[in-house]
Amino acid sequence: MLKKLRANRDNLHLALMLALTFSTGIVDAVGYLGLDKVFAGNMTGNVVILGMALAGADDLPWVGPLLALFAFMGGAVVGGRVLRPVKAGWTTRTTSTFLVVGLVMAGLAIALFIMNGKPPQPWELVVTVLLAAAMGLQAATARHIAVKDVTTVVVTSTITGFAADSRLAGGKGQPWFRRAAAIVLIAAGAGVGALLLMLHIGWGVAAAALVTLVAALIGHVAAHVKHGV
Repeated sequence: MLKKLRANRDNLHLALMLALTFSTGIVDAVGYLGLDKVFAGNMTGNVVILGMALAGADDLPWVGPLLALFAFMGGAVVGGRVLRPVKAGWTTRTTSTFLVVGLVMAGLAIALFIMNGKPPQPWELVVTVLLAAAMGLQAATARHIAVKDVTTVVVTSTITGFAADSRLAGGKGQPWFRRAAAIVLIAAGAGVGALLLMLHIGWGVAAAALVTLVAALIGHVAAHVKHGV
């Protein structure tokens, strides 16, 4: 019975982290296409953009990616500080951090609708900083929940494992579903984000906020049911 409960919990956590991976794809599409080539979740992309911009490449921003990088790290620091005292897995604190992420994005979506389009400077940078900080907090929380191969914000290591552990590479088996799902969902999220951006920049952020808030609610309820609360 205990083994079955643990398996159900692990499967639920996997599903929720995959949902957040999808929402990260949406946020990154909004950032790159709507906020002057800035990634809010994929910090590898920002570091690469910064390197090329500092080398003098034309038409590449550096202020937005630099602010996003530090904001993401700041959000991750807050997440690490809040979650360090509690055991790994889903707790009331993880629910709280995910709720903060969702509420920040919901607030940004409302602000973007009020602005009626792409925010002017310096508000564009404010939106970038807040989105990146929220993604850093999300990443730290996902790391605490510790679903293998699903960080919610990047899939490079997942793609590496998917290829290196494949039968083509001589591997004998791997958790292919979670790896493939993470890769497909972040791409699908980016596609959805790009489509929503055609309607209004706020819709992408609103969709990501909704996914995050629903995931937080489901995770919290399941954790409390599991403990008989």
